[in-house]
Amino acid sequence: MLLVKDLEVNYGAIQAVRKVDIEVNQGEVVMIIGANGAGKSTIVNTIMGYLKPVSGSIIFENQDLLKVSPHKKINKGVSIVPEGRKVFAEMTVRENLDLGAYINKRKKEENIEKMFQLFPRLKEREKQIAGSMSGGEQQMLAIARALMSDPKLILMDEPSMGLAPVITEQIYENIEIIKKQNTSILLIEQNAYMAMKVADRGYVLQNGKVVYSGNVNEFADDDIIREAYLGM
Repeated sequence: MLLVKDLEVNYGAIQAVRKVDIEVNQGEVVMIIGANGAGKSTIVNTIMGYLKPVSGSIIFENQDLLKVSPHKKINKGVSIVPEGRKVFAEMTVRENLDLGAYINKRKKEENIEKMFQLFPRLKEREKQIAGSMSGGEQQMLAIARALMSDPKLILMDEPSMGLAPVITEQIYENIEIIKKQNTSILLIEQNAYMAMKVADRGYVLQNGKVVYSGNVNEFADDDIIREAYLGM
């Protein structure tokens, strides 16, 4: 479904991503883990078109995403849950969801009901200003907003960042449900332990390079990965 090949991205003279290859197949959850500053979010932002690569290719369903403007990637079936949530703070929960449905207005009401079933807390907060909600509630809203366009692939950038462990558990339960609906997910996380609960395969990023890749069972069996990223 998604094929990233030989991706290189610079910030000025700094090489942030170096010859990275990533693949996501239909229905998979693929995690990218690594320390802060490893280049994880840079990859997501490049896939979405917010950054331009120095070289490499990004192919989604046999289409060159580098030739597609960021807002049109939604039409192609790619959506994002950005780092830091970035909900529209001055708008209500309902208005945020309405904006998420701008390319899928025909199914808007149906999808809003689906989101309220997936995240009952959002139903309770339907008329509340998004900026007044807790971090966990805002993360639920950011995920629901991304789902409103019926995406084939969701890029999730640090969904557990800044959340209490109990809320992180809830968020990952929802990600598991989304996975069962055959939606592909590219999951960027520092919390490797939680990411491994839902991921099928993964990549370890270090200083902008992929230093390890494999299925989740291989991650758990590798002593270096266990010690460095899982605290085991």
